[in-house]
Amino acid sequence: MRQVNQVKLGEEFINKREHRESHDRCLWAARMRRDTVAASIPQWEEMRALASDIRKHVLSNLDQYLEQFAKNAESNGFHVHWAKDADEHNRIILDIFKKRDVKVVTKGKSMTMDECGMREFLEKEGIEINEADLGERIQQLDDQRPSHIVMPAIHKLRSDVADIFARKLGSDRDIDDPHYLNSVMRADMRKRYVRADAGMNGVNFGIAETGGITVCTNEGNADISANLPPLFVASMGIEKILPRQSDLALFIRLLSRSALGLDITQYTSHYHGPRKGQEAHIVILDNGRSDRLSSSDYWEVLKCIRCGTCMNTCPVFRRTSGISYDATYMGPIGIVLEPSYDLYKYARLPYSCTHCGSCGDVCPVQVPIPRLILYWRDVVVKQGYGETMHNLEQAAAEPILKNSRNLMLAEKIGLWALKNLPKGLTESPLLNPWAKEHTNPEPPKETFRQYYNREIKPQIDADGEKAGENK
Repeated sequence: MRQVNQVKLGEEFINKREHRESHDRCLWAARMRRDTVAASIPQWEEMRALASDIRKHVLSNLDQYLEQFAKNAESNGFHVHWAKDADEHNRIILDIFKKRDVKVVTKGKSMTMDECGMREFLEKEGIEINEADLGERIQQLDDQRPSHIVMPAIHKLRSDVADIFARKLGSDRDIDDPHYLNSVMRADMRKRYVRADAGMNGVNFGIAETGGITVCTNEGNADISANLPPLFVASMGIEKILPRQSDLALFIRLLSRSALGLDITQYTSHYHGPRKGQEAHIVILDNGRSDRLSSSDYWEVLKCIRCGTCMNTCPVFRRTSGISYDATYMGPIGIVLEPSYDLYKYARLPYSCTHCGSCGDVCPVQVPIPRLILYWRDVVVKQGYGETMHNLEQAAAEPILKNSRNLMLAEKIGLWALKNLPKGLTESPLLNPWAKEHTNPEPPKETFRQYYNREIKPQIDADGEKAGENK
């Protein structure tokens, strides 16, 4: 198994200029809308802190809240199942479907199911799975994983969608009008909805107090999946619990504003049991979450509510797309989540970061993503999975950074090199990958240390002497 090389995969997207610019523009617009709506709420930072505290409280008492949720959900008429890992999760659902002779399924958006590879698993068992979310369905037709937690096909242009629909649905390849493309999808999916034997969905929040689940969508795909078929199955990670119904309002306010800069999602659906004549199940998934919870350095990653705002602000993600991460979870939250699933495969992801810190600044529940990135870099190195070039760079940097004289000498050498070495050498892409997209800065006349010793230190010394005289 090869390690995922996000840099190489990202370069492929960067070279598609029109796609890259559209992707960057759309996501940055979402980030700007988020900032505007956050600035309109005086209590925004207080809300973030409160949401973080609630999530910490839940995770610190997770066993009690899970038991309370399961008991109340069963009282509501749900069948509750517990899955240790992805394989058990998929087997539980397959068993439910086989007992009821399910052949066709409508699937609402669910990162938890994607994490388990559930759609592919069920398709191998002969069950037809149709994604109800428009972006997810586009990606399904293109045989490609989602590229964003909230906007699965945001990396595609309208012309890309028109081409996919022409190949798979028989539409006119030359028409990329959004209204036309939506009508094509609507006509195809309506036929599938009415013959579905079962519906599936993810869960945004499970309420321990009531045993109900809440799902947020902008297209109503949750309601199509949950209300129309005679059988409904929801998948929920163990961390999705909130203690009380009254806590939900806070998280609903934060979620959509952070994700898209909108006051609320178009559909916030609440399910407190099966409809009349329907059978409903909830599969509660662990899949490594308990291990994360037990880590004193890492457990706060479970606070994440999957809004995707860290992706919208990340300069690496915006220019390389989520596809380049080759993972279920991408962007900043992905590079601190995926190594916990497979450290070797995703060992390079924590290095796909500029350390701007913006992901931590915008997270609505204050997940310390910048710190967790450094945590995983440390783990990667200690486990011997670091890249050769990174290891050489760190080995070279260690004696320099440990000794002030060595650091001073390195500063002087670096400044001399910028001033005197030919640009053909310092800006060669072979020797300096940074030079592929950048030119070196104009070298300063002196280092900051030299400026400090010449201008600032004498003044500080003089002030100290005067202070001594005044005594």
